[in-house]
Amino acid sequence: MSEAIVPKGQPIPGDPEKKGWLFKWTNYLKGYQRRWFVLSNGLLSYYRNQAEMAHTCRGTISLLGALIHTADSCTFVISNGGTQTFYIKAHDEVERQSWVTALELAKAKAIRAQESDDDEDQVASGAVVIGGAGEGEGEDTGGIARELAARFHDLRTCSELVARHGTALQRSLVDLEIPPSDTTKQVSERATLFRISCNAMMNACSEFMSAAAGSSARLSRALQHEREQKLRLQEVVEQLARQHDTLEKTVTARSTPHTGGNGTTQGNETEDEDHEFFDAVEEGISTNMDDKTSFVIKVPVNRKNKVKDGESSDESEGETVTETQQVIFVEDKERAESAMGGADGSTTPSLPAKDTDIVVWPHVSQAAGCVDGRPRRTRVPDKPNYPLSLWSIMKNCIGKELSKIPIPVNFSEPLSMLQRLTEDYEYSSVLDQAAKFDDPAQQLAYVAAFTVSSYATTACRTNKPFNPLLGETFECDRMADLGWRAISEQVEHHPPTSALHCEGANGWVCCYSCSLSTCFRGQFISVTPCGAAEVVFLSTGNKYRWSKVTTTVHNIIVGKLWVDNHGDMDIVGDAGPATGYVAHLKYLPYGYFSKDTQRKVTGVVKDPNGVPRYVLQGHWDSRVEVAPVTSTSADNSVCKTGKFVTAWQRVAAPPDSDKWYNFTVLAAQLNEPEPGVAPTDSRLRPDQRLMEEGCWDEANTEKLRLEEKQRGARRRLEAEAEAAAARGLSAPAAPPPLWFTRDAQPGAGNTLRHLYNHRYWDCKRRQDWTGCPDIF
Repeated sequence: MSEAIVPKGQPIPGDPEKKGWLFKWTNYLKGYQRRWFVLSNGLLSYYRNQAEMAHTCRGTISLLGALIHTADSCTFVISNGGTQTFYIKAHDEVERQSWVTALELAKAKAIRAQESDDDEDQVASGAVVIGGAGEGEGEDTGGIARELAARFHDLRTCSELVARHGTALQRSLVDLEIPPSDTTKQVSERATLFRISCNAMMNACSEFMSAAAGSSARLSRALQHEREQKLRLQEVVEQLARQHDTLEKTVTARSTPHTGGNGTTQGNETEDEDHEFFDAVEEGISTNMDDKTSFVIKVPVNRKNKVKDGESSDESEGETVTETQQVIFVEDKERAESAMGGADGSTTPSLPAKDTDIVVWPHVSQAAGCVDGRPRRTRVPDKPNYPLSLWSIMKNCIGKELSKIPIPVNFSEPLSMLQRLTEDYEYSSVLDQAAKFDDPAQQLAYVAAFTVSSYATTACRTNKPFNPLLGETFECDRMADLGWRAISEQVEHHPPTSALHCEGANGWVCCYSCSLSTCFRGQFISVTPCGAAEVVFLSTGNKYRWSKVTTTVHNIIVGKLWVDNHGDMDIVGDAGPATGYVAHLKYLPYGYFSKDTQRKVTGVVKDPNGVPRYVLQGHWDSRVEVAPVTSTSADNSVCKTGKFVTAWQRVAAPPDSDKWYNFTVLAAQLNEPEPGVAPTDSRLRPDQRLMEEGCWDEANTEKLRLEEKQRGARRRLEAEAEAAAARGLSAPAAPPPLWFTRDAQPGAGNTLRHLYNHRYWDCKRRQDWTGCPDIF
């Protein structure tokens, strides 16, 4: 980028608001160069050194109307609509955020100053005129002011009519009685007071019109500014998305120099429009999912010669990713060796015939052990690296409910939300330890540590799980090795609600009914759980209840995705000896200027009298420590604690888990094929299975089919209800959940609660699935 030279002796006016050394991008030969930056009066200027401030400015950009955004942890970009763009890099993330904050404040200050100057100019020129408005008023005040002026004119006309008729009434009364009586005088006085009140009302309306006209002018300018900012932001984001797409194609073309069947290089086979996603809406059908909606998702995928995830294009050059085999376990050793190519140690599985469903999973390790006589796998296939145009999907999604957006599997992980809920019990050993305590305060401290452990993997799991279909279930029986088993079901469609029941061998039972309020806000997605979880310890009858905190995924469009959990969580004892005990946890939000370490959690356990009994500290992605309170101040605001002990500590992730969705070993085993499960189990969902195997084209096709099948069933039910209503009959009820029943008493926050009916495991033992709906 060329550097502008200003004449000697032209300093930046005013005292600098911020100044310091930063690195500015110059050109492709020199790259980033160290420059001295000065922020003052809404202008950002830079120099080669501090001595140049007195005579030579190398460049200046106005922050008024400029777009400021971060590119990565140290880089930020300032653009004023395409004519000027500064790419600036700080020494670290803290310094970058400090500059970005200062720039945003300076930009807001410059906008306010301009609006104030415009208001003064408008008043001085007489552009705002009340009662006798000229043409300049109509342009400045906008439609609202014009509407108010019209209503004010009507009101003035009515006031004149009231005054005229009041005068005529007084004359008529005088003519009736001469000389005038006391009654005539009283009516005349009241008519006079009525006219005075009307005049006072008109004066007040006139003052209101003056204030409304001035406010409308400011609001019009602010609205126009926001519109311009929105258009500028859309242009910049679209430009970034195109550049990103072009860069992906270039990397793919360089790393995969093979040709396809038509003789052309595969990296150049598709254009931008091949990456587009179209919403095919049926005639007469709204785009709202609450109505009858149909979406078509088209994702171009080529499963050959793609760059492996997590590797650079240089390191991956010449490597290929082969087609992934179907994943089904073989319990017979001889059949396993035959399918693996013999007993010579070869690990390349052979593909079965089309009518055969037996393929050996190559990632089963003896270290994983056997559960119920069969081995457990220790990982899933590597995540493919398929290029995708992000902007083509996101541009139509801003402001919509996430559950109503057609999301392709490219943004998902091969697990459903029911399986993610079950994954919360990976550290069930903390509940096993809590079940051993008789002291409710100590037991509650360990329950609090368990609630924190459910967020352990969210720091690196940025892909969304599959949304369960209505009636979809998931069972996880790990009683033999982990000491618990769980059953979950998607029990409601609007809002999407999941119910889970988990029971442990050491005398605890958990239940959870939740729906997720998710919304896409352009650069981040916020997920707020609605509902409550409960745990009951059978030996004491102690029952604890809590609700989860908000999870936010940042940098959806630009930058590296990262997750933050923040908010307050209260774990309340509401049954047994634990009644009245409360644990208050605070998940500190991520802050660039915070002195605390990130992802920190603090908490305190109080008895029914409000006296602190235990203190918790730690981080939701690593560990939690608890310590008893030995003494407190008179107002219980200062506590002295004993020695901290570790209540929960995260197990280190497998070394190569970044290549397979950052799963833990338990997460990799949740979608493992298993015989004897219900036909509605998430393991049998075809789109999820195809995605795990790397067949993303086929997975998107199946996902569309399943969603349309569910919408068709709902439309048929609505049609039957309309037909019944036309005949004067009661509408047929929607099929109830199979394994849960709706509780008549609402839970916390009037949320629906669903209770387990204790039928699933008996039906599994008998293999009686007659009541299961056909959803796949």
